[in-house]
Amino acid sequence: MILRTLVISDIHGCFDEWMELLDLVNYTIGQDRLILLGDYVDRGPKSKEVIDHVMELAKEEEVIVLKGNHDERFVSLIETGNPRVREMFFKYGGFETLKSYIPDFSMEQFEEAVDFIRNEFHHHIEFLNRTKLYFEDERFIYVHAGLNPKFKNWKEQPEKDFYTIREPFLNGSMNTEKRIVFGHTATPLIHESGDIWISGEKIGVDGGCVFGYQLNCLEISPDGKWTQYSVPSKQKRSRI
Repeated sequence: MILRTLVISDIHGCFDEWMELLDLVNYTIGQDRLILLGDYVDRGPKSKEVIDHVMELAKEEEVIVLKGNHDERFVSLIETGNPRVREMFFKYGGFETLKSYIPDFSMEQFEEAVDFIRNEFHHHIEFLNRTKLYFEDERFIYVHAGLNPKFKNWKEQPEKDFYTIREPFLNGSMNTEKRIVFGHTATPLIHESGDIWISGEKIGVDGGCVFGYQLNCLEISPDGKWTQYSVPSKQKRSRI
């Protein structure tokens, strides 16, 4: 019997805060369902360590791992080496990801780094490729970025919307009959606080840890009541 659902999003390589948060909420395998909303890599210092640990946890049945836009871009970079993907990857924190795999990484080593990860950490790429676009239970829909209000049946929206949509979802009305729990858009951008954001049918949990705010966990009890747990970021405060 699952006693609690624990939802965490946008770890972004903040491994130390992630481990502290799991300890704070007393995450218990076999008793808690853990739902991770994506963005395990980029910007923070320990993306490789985060993926290693998430992969280990995901061996348990009640651990749900969703896809984030940063995860998708990392996979695309390693699989294709596309120049446009490369540009976006480094623009949004990819340098730190490569350094977590190769501590002395420099831009001159880019091709060698991609080959190294492709060959030595193909299991990381395969794992990220298998992550889910969404998960739902009796009361909630869980997704990285949000749902597109243009689609009456949200399951028919383009795959990319699940991990990239922003303003149309935040400003629109979904009428899903279930609350939507999401990450992607850091809550300081929504209500000028790292705390979890609650607004009608939407719950935003990304506390902007990688930007110096906090890493949040939304605890949902079997009767649908929720509690917030937070760990302050160890990262230097920066503009989102």
